[in-house]
Amino acid sequence: MSEFKRKKMYVSVNIDVDADGAICPRFIRWENGAIFPIDQVIYKCRAASSCVPGGGIRYTVVINGQKSYLFQEGTKWFVEAKTKEAV
Repeated sequence: MSEFKRKKMYVSVNIDVDADGAICPRFIRWENGAIFPIDQVIYKCRAASSCVPGGGIRYTVVINGQKSYLFQEGTKWFVEAKTKEAV
């Protein structure tokens, strides 16, 4: 199985905000319009990405049964997207 390079990809995110102001991401939308529902938020912490420059609030999420990271960097959101270029 080959490894893939990662790139920082800004995405649109639909969120829920509760009465206390806590944010819970619900959907990710790629720039091509594809929408991915977030099945579960497992963990939330402040962290830097280990694959791409940047960081912020890192959400460990499950999408289609796969664990992934979603970052809130100020008012923007990004993911560590796989590129087609193999390492």
